[in-house]
Amino acid sequence: MPIPASWSGKLLSVLRFVAGLSFLQHGLSKFFGIPPFPYPLNPLLYAAGTIELVGGALLVIGLFTRPVAFIASGMCAVGYFIAHFPNGFFPAVNGGEAILLYSFIFLYLAAAGGGTWSADAATAKKA
Repeated sequence: MPIPASWSGKLLSVLRFVAGLSFLQHGLSKFFGIPPFPYPLNPLLYAAGTIELVGGALLVIGLFTRPVAFIASGMCAVGYFIAHFPNGFFPAVNGGEAILLYSFIFLYLAAAGGGTWSADAATAKKA
């Protein structure tokens, strides 16, 4: 039995929340060592960490979802081509599956918005 279409806004919110929490974890790792980040930070990693930390937090609450997700998607695409693609064409081989999925999940969120359970939706209802 398929999931009713009436659940789509709620499940979009769940996708946004889980992806945002997972993305936030990468920023926490870079800046606070939770979990420890194994590489020294350079300016590119500081920029990525800032987008992960701030963007992840905003995605968790669903605030400014579309622009934040668009920026996060672009950052992930750049990260994939800088860090993973040089190691091989196939994401399963070059270790880039996760960042590739993040990029497309965030691209979808940039188009679809934050869903029913988001600060964006709550703000829209008040306006």
